[in-house]
Amino acid sequence: MRILLHVCCGPCTVYPLQVLRDESIEVTGYFYNPNIHPYREFKRRIGALVAFAEKKKFALEIDRNYGLTEYLRRVVHHEEKRCAICYDMRLGRAAARAAELGMDGFSTTLLYSKYQNHTLLKEKCVRLAQKHGLQFVYRDFREGWQQGIDQSIAMDLYRQPYCGCIYSEQERYDKKLRKQLRRARENEIKNKA
Repeated sequence: MRILLHVCCGPCTVYPLQVLRDESIEVTGYFYNPNIHPYREFKRRIGALVAFAEKKKFALEIDRNYGLTEYLRRVVHHEEKRCAICYDMRLGRAAARAAELGMDGFSTTLLYSKYQNHTLLKEKCVRLAQKHGLQFVYRDFREGWQQGIDQSIAMDLYRQPYCGCIYSEQERYDKKLRKQLRRARENEIKNKA
């Protein structure tokens, strides 16, 4: 089986690539991430991914267009849905590219992150696979979270401190905002109980 693996960065690719190769799946990487901010972060992630691909002899296609303007046009005033919009942008492009390349299916390294919405990712990818006549290759890569971290550190790959978008950057570094978000989640949990 040949698949296109949407990749967000080098460290998040380590474990998923290993799992898929262990299953004898031929994997080509596809970097398309218009959400990443700032530009220097975008370039650092590409650099780390290229270094990883060279070490692992991993075929990789990179969209080097910095798409922040397009991302912001879609997300501004819809911040509460930003992750869903971002998934649509990135995974929609990946599925379309997989179909163009004649791949059997596609997957994403977003499934490696404990911080992503797995249920929403799966729903969107299944729909995209059907739309493009592909198979969505789902694996819960989160089980290899620490293994991937350890291996990326051993390879001395640049490890980013936040998901990528301007909003996640603020959530990572703005302590006041983090407290507000934590309180909102706790209140949401209380109201559901």
